[in-house]
Formats: sequence, structure tokens, C-alpha cells
Amino acid sequence: MSCSPISPADSRSGDLMQDGLGSVQRVLVLGAGSDIAAATLHRLVRARTRSVVLASRDPDRLDKLAHELREAGASDVDCLRFDALDTASHAAVADRAFATGDIDLVLVTFGVLGDQAAAERDRAKAVEIVGVNYLGAVSVLAAVTERLRAQGHGVIVGLSSVAGERVRRSNFIYGSSKAGFDSFLQGLGESLAGTGVRVLVVRPGFVHTKMTAGLSPARLAVTPDVVAEAVVRGVAEGRELIWVPPALRWVMVVLRHLPRPVFRKLRI
Repeated sequence: MSCSPISPADSRSGDLMQDGLGSVQRVLVLGAGSDIAAATLHRLVRARTRSVVLASRDPDRLDKLAHELREAGASDVDCLRFDALDTASHAAVADRAFATGDIDLVLVTFGVLGDQAAAERDRAKAVEIVGVNYLGAVSVLAAVTERLRAQGHGVIVGLSSVAGERVRRSNFIYGSSKAGFDSFLQGLGESLAGTGVRVLVVRPGFVHTKMTAGLSPARLAVTPDVVAEAVVRGVAEGRELIWVPPALRWVMVVLRHLPRPVFRKLRI
């Protein structure tokens, strides 16, 4: 099995931090089944990351990714079962992830787009979208942040979205959940100032992934590899916020300040 499961009793000696060249040594990925997570991990391993913890709702499907990361140079690839909606289990997930050593980088890449029309008709579907994208993220990050504070170093990378910058009629349930997550990440970053732990907020636009398959691409659409490159560069540069692609920052400046009657006429 390429992806080794972490048991509650697992413990390894030796704490890993960024090496002398500034390379991240140990990474926890929450939502390791995402295309953006895979692309980012490939880049990190090529840049000297050696230990990876893959957390996913279905870790049995991560063997291919784990094999690829080992082939690329990762020495340890472990897996954990993680369900964003099972908030009662999140403290235990964090305990297991940190049981085998310090973690330098936490990637939060899980999320669901959902079906807006279906969610408007079915309250449970709307609650699930918000539960995964916001409540689940807040819950697991609360547990992870506690451990990062204790070790005194680390970076949290949260995958937000431009959809949360100004919520649109066409996907306001998803957009509102990302708006909440984005605000949480910003506040979390402020609360961690001076602790040795920092937060990077990533705001991509349309990304060609499994989640967006079948949808018409928006302008300035990018691939997971483009997002991954921006994330790795943002971590190395100590950034707090990045837009992918960068031009979206200026697009959203305009959209954010449009009067409501004008914004409504855009039908987006």
C-alpha cells in the first residue's frame, strides 16, 4: 500500500521544519483528493518536501498519488481519514497528523461547489455546502492551529475563492460559504501574529478541475498547476494573500464597488 495509514499510537522522533534552503519538509493536506492538492504536492516534493500526510474522506483512493509522490522523492507518505462534516472527529485527526512530527505547512483544499438550483429547493443540500466549506473548515483549523501554536512555527494555506468577494445570484450559497471562510482565514492570520505561525489566503477564479467539470469556463480560467505554482511561490515569499491569476484582483475591485442595480443587470 503506497499510502500508509497513521494509527493513534504512531510516533516518530525528530521534528522537521523548513530546511536551510527554506524548503518545506513536512506537509499536511486536508482534502488530498483535490486536483489542486495533487498539483501543489508534486511541486513541493520536487522542491525538497520529504514527508506528506494526506487527509481525505476516502484515503483508499489516494494510493496513486502516494506512489507518484514517493517516486518523485518523498520519503514518507501517510494517510488519514478526514470528513469535513464529522466535526467531532477533527481533534483526533489533528492529533494523528501531528503524532509523527511537526508540520511545516497545512494545505486546506477541500470544498464542494454544489448545485445552486438544487440547494435552493433542498435545505439539506444548502446546509451541506455551508457545512463543508465553512463550518468544517473552521472546525478542523481550530484543532490544527492549536497544535501549530504549540510547535511555534508553520504556515496555513487556505483555498478561498473569488466567488466570496462579491456573492453572485448564480452561486450565492457556495459564494457565501467561501466569503465566510475567507474572512475566517484573514482573522486567523491576525490572531497568529507573533506566534511563528502565519496564514496564506488563496483566491483563485475558475479552475479546470473535477469539481468544475461540465461547467462553461469563466474568463481568466486556469489549471490546477497554475494555482499550485502560485501557492508554492506565495509560501516561499511569505505572502498573506494571493489572487490566481493576479488580474482577478483588479476585476474584483470593479465588481465589488458596482452599485447593486448595475451589478444585478450583469446576470452573473
